[in-house]
Amino acid sequence: MTTFKNQTKKSRIVVGLSGGVDSAVTAYLLKKQGHEVVAIFMKNWEGDDDDEFCSSNIDFVDAAAVADVLGIEIEHVNFAAEYKDRVFTEFLREYSAGRTPNPDILCNAEIKFKAFLDHAVATGAEKIATGHYARVRLNEATAKYELLKGLDNTKDQSYFLYRLNQAQLSKTLFPVGELHKTEVRRIADEIGLPNAKKKDSTGICFIGERPFREFLNRYIANQPGPIKDETGRVVGKHVGLSFYTLGQRQGLGIGGVRGAPEVPWFVARKDMVSNTLIAVQGHDHPLLLSHKLTALDVSWVAGEPPVSGDYAAKTRYRQADSACVFGIAGSLTQQGFALDFQDAQWAVTPGQSAVLYDGEVCLGGGVILQ
Repeated sequence: MTTFKNQTKKSRIVVGLSGGVDSAVTAYLLKKQGHEVVAIFMKNWEGDDDDEFCSSNIDFVDAAAVADVLGIEIEHVNFAAEYKDRVFTEFLREYSAGRTPNPDILCNAEIKFKAFLDHAVATGAEKIATGHYARVRLNEATAKYELLKGLDNTKDQSYFLYRLNQAQLSKTLFPVGELHKTEVRRIADEIGLPNAKKKDSTGICFIGERPFREFLNRYIANQPGPIKDETGRVVGKHVGLSFYTLGQRQGLGIGGVRGAPEVPWFVARKDMVSNTLIAVQGHDHPLLLSHKLTALDVSWVAGEPPVSGDYAAKTRYRQADSACVFGIAGSLTQQGFALDFQDAQWAVTPGQSAVLYDGEVCLGGGVILQ
């Protein structure tokens, strides 16, 4: 097996410098190894630059400061048009259909490892690198590149990268995937990087820290309707099905229902036909648990699906791997797959991704249908 650590060939590598500490240390490590390193800052969103929730301008200042300390060139590239066409449009389409998409997964596949990769190669780059906590390995027995989990299990980001293909992985490096976050912070502090203690970014990239419902309300019309329990009794009113996700507890506005115990309510189903939100009481209510799922819009790292059998999977980020049986669901309208879990999964959400693993190897996945 050939890993990042074993690579000795000196290359021209373009690093996606985000302004965060992970990509900054990525650039440092590659330069330390003797590579020709240049940086690109990707601007993927426009329209909120003066908004208190948008950090794009601040992030670029931080990225430029890091580039200055490391002595590397940095280019500011605007991918906002591509992002709007390939990611944001799909994001709105999914929410309008009552599903809960993960735009960061699509952003990685369409922007960071497609638009960015294409731009980098056009400027003469042999490889690109980002600060993701994942690893790439060439399996010499199969001559296929494998996507591996990052060594730091608490930071592993392979879930967000499952749509990457062989061509993309062959030109990608993830240096910090070999490290733990504490070591990355230590290196950044040791070499005097200005963002060594910068807080990790959270939330969807184009929404930032702003209230999600407030943002979505700009683009999707409200269609209020009833909230019912599993018996059909009306227990509240929703502001529009697009603004809720399965498993959601906050923001339901349900309380003091006559005859109901004082137990938290959770979103369990969406009935798009009747515009009804189904809510249940109790975290472990049967309607919130499921042993099976089907997925479409599949993407396999190796370019083909694995053989049917026993694997592990995640149905959301930061979830522990869960044992399952994988099978191809060819009877679906598009090629998909089915998973049968050993343990019941909580709030499996249409629109999110089910990602399949064989040990530390991320095999790929698909978008959950049901």
